[in-house]
Amino acid sequence: MQWMVWTLPTALVFAGLAVLLAGMAIWGHLSPPVARRGFLRMETDRGDRLYIGLLTAAAVLALWIAVTDLSMWLALACAVLAALVVLIWG
Repeated sequence: MQWMVWTLPTALVFAGLAVLLAGMAIWGHLSPPVARRGFLRMETDRGDRLYIGLLTAAAVLALWIAVTDLSMWLALACAVLAALVVLIWG
């Protein structure tokens, strides 16, 4: 049986996601989310936009790996930017 190797970057990604989800849960408890329409053309609250933003970031990273050999740091910057656009204006 083979086990997954937990490198520091992998652990940081999963820890970051856990902190993000915990923060969203606390924020949702203190200030209930309100659905609104953005450029996505459907009513979404901040949790929906977070989920769509994370999927968008994953898609950007996967396409980056498939299409180009440029730096992954640039890919990360593009993915974070895409996720923030969805979170803020989605």
